[in-house]
Parts: sequence; structure tokens; C-alpha cells
Amino acid sequence: MAKKPVVLDPADGLIVDEVGEWAPKKHARVQQYIEIASATRAKYLPPPSWRAGASYIELFSGSGRSLIRGTNRIIDGSPVVAYNAAEASGVPFTKIHLNDFDAAKSAAVEKRIRTLGGSPVCYNDTADVAVDKIVAAVNPKGLHFAFLDPYNLEGLSFDIIRKLSKLKVDLLIHVSVHDLQRNLDDYSRPGDVLDTFAPGWRDQVDPNQSINSFRAALMDYWLAEIRKLGKLPAKGVELVEGPTGQRLYWLVFASEHGLARKFWEAIRDPMRQTTMDF
Repeated sequence: MAKKPVVLDPADGLIVDEVGEWAPKKHARVQQYIEIASATRAKYLPPPSWRAGASYIELFSGSGRSLIRGTNRIIDGSPVVAYNAAEASGVPFTKIHLNDFDAAKSAAVEKRIRTLGGSPVCYNDTADVAVDKIVAAVNPKGLHFAFLDPYNLEGLSFDIIRKLSKLKVDLLIHVSVHDLQRNLDDYSRPGDVLDTFAPGWRDQVDPNQSINSFRAALMDYWLAEIRKLGKLPAKGVELVEGPTGQRLYWLVFASEHGLARKFWEAIRDPMRQTTMDF
């Protein structure tokens, strides 16, 4: 299969990602959360020197700029959206940690944010390797915000969530309902994706029930496992749909802090689905 041609942004000559027309909906939630949480974040920023800081974390960052598929429109990616939102709020992150397995994309996002005046720490690793480096690098007493935006469920290993949960961190997680609906049979085979996405599910979820019930029970189990880590998922999730109404992904927010969950409820679209129903 021929490789897709590399697309460059004419504004800076750097590589761009290709995304669906719904991507700005995700980015809007990242921006709005960073803005609404700015007063809380400010309490963690030095001076004084004993304040532990506030970091922004992405493990699937992309290049920082994206081409809307089927158009000529290029938009900021989530790392640039996050950086700009924090700067505009007057409460910038003390550090930004970004990872992408694609070396060209990792280099591009670093250059873009440095051009804006930031000093990101960028990694070029698999997410499971990068998360260890990031958890070791940030102050566990700080207040951190992690946006997990993998292309599919295969990238969303539960170990990543478990490791991040050692920090005082708010999590916004992209969960692909489209991927789960399309690939459930393959993913539920022993040793396949569901065993890393939701370890231990076989002991708690009956795969022989109806498909809809199976998927719903699996996601209930996944949410329960996050709760065990001390990160409570907000009651409302946001369903993002495609142009013809196809169900694409959920945005799931989790935090140990009740105020953070209230922030999420204030910014999510109340007209979208509020539970992971199938």
C-alpha cells in the first residue's frame, strides 16, 4: 500500500496531521477546560517556590497543526490550542509534556510551540514508555491536566491511566465508540486489545450476552476500574458524532476533585449523550 503523501502547512513548512471535521469539538473542550480551571491552576504556580506547578500532558500529541480531511482548512492541533488557552487565561502551565511516536510530528509540535514562546518537553516514544518518563519528570504534588487522544482503543492501554493516576491529575479521555462497535469481535479475543484496554474484564463481563449489553457492561467495568484509582469519572460524558450522525467517540472526564468535575459539567455540551449507552 502506497504511503500517504506528507502534507506541509504553507504557514510554516512543517508537517500536519489529517483529522475529521469533528476535531475542533474536542479541541474546544480542551480550551474551555483550561480556561475555566485557570483560577485553580494559579494556586499551584510559583512564586512562592514551594508551589509544585501545573503541567499539561499529551501522549498522542500529533504535530500541533491539522488538515481537515477533504478540505484545504488547516487548524491548530490540541497541543497548540492548550498552550494558547493557558497563555490567554493569564495562568500558563509551568511545563508542557508532549509525546508522539512519529519523530517528524514530535519535532514539528516542539518547533511550533517554541515559536509561540513556549518551552515544551517533547518525547518520541510509544505512549507506554513516554508516560513513565513524564510521571518521573513532573512534581506529584502539582496539579496536572492530561488529554489522552489516541487514534483508536489499541492505543489506550489502561496502564497509561493507572500510571498517570499516581499524580494529582485531571484526565480528559477520548474513547472511540466507533472502534469498539466495529472491532468488538476481534478485540475480545484472548490477548487482544480489550485485555490491555480493560485488564481483568473477562472475570467480570459476560461476552456471550447481546452485543449492546456486552459493550455497555465492558464500559461500566472500565469506568469502575478508573474509580478504583481514585479518579472519579464525571457523570456526564460527551458523545461526538460525524456529519451523518454516526457515533464516533466519547469524551470522558475523570478527576479526584469534585470542583474539577463541576467544571467539566459546566463546559460539556448538554445536548449530547450523557451516558455510555449503546
